[in-house]
Formats: sequence, structure tokens, C-alpha cells
Amino acid sequence: MIVSQLEDLNDTERDVKSETWRSRRIVLAREGVGFSMHDTVIYAGTTSTFHYENHIEAVYCVQGEGTLTNEETGEVHQLRDGTLYLLDGHEKHTVRATTELRMACVFNPPVTGRETHNEAGVYPLVTEEAADRKVPTGARVGEESKIASQADVSVKS
Repeated sequence: MIVSQLEDLNDTERDVKSETWRSRRIVLAREGVGFSMHDTVIYAGTTSTFHYENHIEAVYCVQGEGTLTNEETGEVHQLRDGTLYLLDGHEKHTVRATTELRMACVFNPPVTGRETHNEAGVYPLVTEEAADRKVPTGARVGEESKIASQADVSVKS
């Protein structure tokens, strides 16, 4: 069992920030459970375009208001507390945050935490190479820099 507090991830390698959003990666590939989970905040008044060609993402809006645009169809959906969207077709999409949006995001395959969006908004498929890089059972999330600081990764385009 792994137990963690979101605040323990602040300013660690699991706390990833951009100009328009912040994502704290709660569960990553190194935990070895087949998915990753993130607490993501999209800043009020910003627009972010994403395209996960290599991942399926489920997003649950916990707080805030905004819109979600499917860039392939032009379809626009309202985002508010309780809205879920599933990108099961790898849809390119744009999120516009009217107020600060807080989202719980689940990715499959799991991300390693080292991915960055490229110019098209895509995460490359990065995988952990060695099973022994997995965080040991009972370790606290956020301690992996001590446990697996030299983890090997491969990138598939």
C-alpha cells in the first residue's frame, strides 16, 4: 500500500508546471499499477491545447468552470464540477478555463513523470525500462528520487 498527501508532492520532480497549468503526478509508471493519476490545475483565463496520441486519458472536473473543445469536430462542451471526459479516441482538444479548473486525470499507459508536451501538445510514449526501478511497497510517494533516481527510460515516437 502506498499512502501520500498531495502537499508532499509540492516542489518535487512530481510537481510539473507550465504557463497555463500545474500537474502533481500522484501515481506514476514506477508504481507498477498500470495507470498514472494526476491532480491538475488549469489557471483561470488560460487556454491549453493537448493531443495524447500515445495515451488514453480520463479527466474528472473537481472544481471550476470552463470549456472543452474537440479540435477534430469543433464540438464544445461545458466543464464544471462533476464533469467527466474520456479521450478514448486520442482526440486533440483545447481546454479554456473561465475560472481555475481542478481536474483528477488518469492516464493509460501510465506516464513516468518525465514527459513534456511537444509543440503539437503530445506526450511521447516514455516507459520505465527496468522493473527494479519500481518504488518499493510501503514507500512514500515523493521519495522515489532517493529510490530510483537513476531510472532508465526509453522514448517511442
